[in-house]
Parts: sequence; C-alpha cells; structure tokens
Amino acid sequence: MSAGAINAALLASHHGTLGQSTSELEGLWGQLRIQDVFRTDLLSLAQHGLRWGLRLVSGGSHAAPGVRGLVDTSPLRLYLREALHAVDGELTGIDYNIRHGHLKAVALSTASYTTGQSITWVQGSQISEWERPMRRSRATRLTVEHVMASAALPLFFPAVQIGKQWYGDGGIRLVAPLSPALHLGASRILAISTRYPRTMPEGEEELVQGYPPPAQILGVLMNAVFLDLLDQDAMRLERLNALLDTLPGDEREGLRNVRLMVMRPTRDLGKLAADFEADLPRGFRFLTRGLGTRETRSSDALTLILFQSGFLKRLMEIGEEDAEARSAEFDDFFQGLPGGPVARSEAHP
Repeated sequence: MSAGAINAALLASHHGTLGQSTSELEGLWGQLRIQDVFRTDLLSLAQHGLRWGLRLVSGGSHAAPGVRGLVDTSPLRLYLREALHAVDGELTGIDYNIRHGHLKAVALSTASYTTGQSITWVQGSQISEWERPMRRSRATRLTVEHVMASAALPLFFPAVQIGKQWYGDGGIRLVAPLSPALHLGASRILAISTRYPRTMPEGEEELVQGYPPPAQILGVLMNAVFLDLLDQDAMRLERLNALLDTLPGDEREGLRNVRLMVMRPTRDLGKLAADFEADLPRGFRFLTRGLGTRETRSSDALTLILFQSGFLKRLMEIGEEDAEARSAEFDDFFQGLPGGPVARSEAHP
C-alpha cells in the first residue's frame, strides 16, 4: 500500500502543529490492524478467490463474474474517513491550512487504468498545472477517494473510481517520482525510501533455493515498479544539481538547484517481515504462505500487506533510530527554514 498518500493526507489536513500531526500519524499506524485495511474473514477471502478463479477459466465469457481486486478494502475507506476527519469524504483540513497560510500545496499521485496516464491530483494556492508525456496534474479538492486510489496496490486492492475513470497506486507509471514536488516549487526534498541499501556481498546472497515462489517474484516486481524509479530520479537530480553548480546563473535557463536528502532503512524490511508473519489472521496467513512467503529469506511482497501493529511499530522505531543517527544531516538540511533549527551563531528568539 502507498503509505505516502496516507501520511501526506494526514499531515496536510491536520490543524495542529507539525509535532501534534506527527503524533497523531504515529497513533494511526500504531493502532492499525490488517482488519482495518481489508476484510480477512474466510467467507470474504473465499468469495474473492472463487470469483477470480471463475474469471480465469471463463474464456472471456460475458457471464463471467467481474473482479475488482483480491480483497475487499471497504474497512480502509471507513478507517480513513475517521482518521482524516473527512467531511462528506472531503479532507476539509487541507483547505483550512491553505487559507491560513500553513500549507502551500499537497499532491497525491495515481495511475489511471482507463487511459494509462499518471495523474497527480493537486490542491494548493497559486499552483500552475503541468503536463508531460503520459503524466499530468489536475487541480482538485482532495478526498478520501483520492487517498484510496493512490494507495490501491495493483490487482491486490480494487481500483477506485474518480469521475469516469478508474485509478490505482500512483507509483505504477510515475517515471519521475520527485517531479510533483519540483513542479510545486520545492527547493528542498526529503525523500523516504523503503529500500534497504545492501552491500555487495549482501546483494549476491541467494534469497531462495530452487525455483522462485510467486511471493519472491512479486517482491522483485514491486521493487522494480515502486523503488527503482525513485533511485533513478534521485540520481538524475543529484547529477543535475552538480551540473548547475558549474554554471553561472544566467546560463541555467530557468533551472534551479534543489537540495535532496534520501532516507533509507538500515534494516532489511523483507527479512524483518518474516518475524511478524505469524501475527497475520489465520485464514489470510494460509493464503500468503501458499504464495511462498516462507520459502524466501526476504519477503518484500509481504511488507506491502503486513498491516499489523507489532510490525508497524517496529518500522517506526527503526525510522526514529535511523533519523537520530543522521540528526546532524537533518539539522543541516532544515537550516534556515521556518520552524527549522537555528544556526549556532544565532540567538534563540
């Protein structure tokens, strides 16, 4: 699931300070259960599995049942409406923060299954829309449906209808993940990746024995879709920054240097997921093991659906530890921003 959409929506719509909003965000993830995301009862899982099976053997018959994802995510929609304090589905806190000058803009990216385009939904003040080959922005008032669409894991979660089109996870076709922040005028970008930076020996480690199970193949596929593009885009931005540093201002043709900081976990989250796999509801655990989650030493696919409080709390603990270890970099990165750290040579107000 695209946790970034949920994080962005809560932080952008919260009326309190950054500290208060992050505390509420911590509570949201810390209390989350897999039952809050999708139905895990045997009847629901069996019904969806049967519909998919009938669809696959139907030969395209018009009598074949329609399928919309492997699970029913209606619990997540209800959970988000309450957690994001939505009014008739709209995230009214975003408009409040924009009108009071606490927020300039927020963007949520989706992939249109109807047209194949990457669509970034933007709500903000004095924001110009943009259009590039197969990706564009659309101004809107963000709702829970936009969050649901941005978080709709391909095939596993059902697509979400907005207007006349159907949308899924924005990471599918977003070839330049940093572009929405750049279009919105960011001068500094803090990017958070879930990819563990393996050493060369770790990269050569065999994670499965024999023919790879579906879980391993899905993990590799999802990493290619959601993580490789961020790494490539970050590298392009750093190279462009280095190039701009060599040019005088009048030769940059309107391009600007954008500072980038990328956070990565110091633990392999796929291996960590194996420690919490037993916490999954029995019926759903039976299905995931059928995909081979216990046949790989690093089940990256499992991390995408392991919505259990124990695992999520451990992820937050690792995030805090990693951020603390790079506290000096954070201080330098946020230096000079409103609400950021004060330079040592300056007096506190």
